[in-house]
Amino acid sequence: MHLTEAEVEFDDLGGGVSLLLLHGFPATRYLWSQVAPLLVLHGHRALAPDLIGYGSSAAKPGRSIDMASQARWMWELLDRLAIERTFIAAHDVGSAAAQLMVAGSPQRVRGLIILDGVYETEWAMEAIESIRTWEVSQASRLAPVLTRRLGKSQHLRTMLAAYAGESGGERLIRAARALDPAQTAGISDRLRMSQVPSLVLWGRDDRYLDIDTVARPLAESLGARLVILPGGHFTPSDCPQEVAGAICDFVKTVTLTEARPLA
Repeated sequence: MHLTEAEVEFDDLGGGVSLLLLHGFPATRYLWSQVAPLLVLHGHRALAPDLIGYGSSAAKPGRSIDMASQARWMWELLDRLAIERTFIAAHDVGSAAAQLMVAGSPQRVRGLIILDGVYETEWAMEAIESIRTWEVSQASRLAPVLTRRLGKSQHLRTMLAAYAGESGGERLIRAARALDPAQTAGISDRLRMSQVPSLVLWGRDDRYLDIDTVARPLAESLGARLVILPGGHFTPSDCPQEVAGAICDFVKTVTLTEARPLA
């Protein structure tokens, strides 16, 4: 689909209550490929885009693909699909885009689910510093290195295959260099004031974003329940059944609360 200065590829499955599923770095919409069908089975509409500059989505040359831009593009995508209000589930730095969406247009967000995401300026940037400084002329070597480092499961290896070759490596380098933790500095007060219902899901063995220093403060800032799941950082890949179950339970609770008459 054509957006302003960008082209977005996305999966749009099912019907009913809409859920926008956002991946992080260095992922694609394939991260959600085991979760989305389960959401559909529960009667929901699962919308999973490749963020712009990731996977098969592309921005025009020279256009920033930072998370603030991603937030604007995601609202544009929803507008094109005539989705006025939605739940948002976001993983890793995709949660920065989600938080910016909530802070900017809270009336359009029925609920926010963050999975192994960012808190204020805690974006685990040290984990991707080697990619940010990677020599572009050696871009073709990047995907094999990441696959050895992260591809413990076939699901993750398949996802990372989107970045094979020179052009794939260049996309990853560009995406890494566009990440800016300053974009969510001080956002907690705005999120708290939004009063958007929220849930935080975290992998018990996440080695990039710590439960005590990131997950708990994030949940507290959102006034959200923190649920620890049996996985690592890539929870939608590691434990899709548990992720889908937690999301569906949350959507059901919020939907029932919305339906209750005011006293």
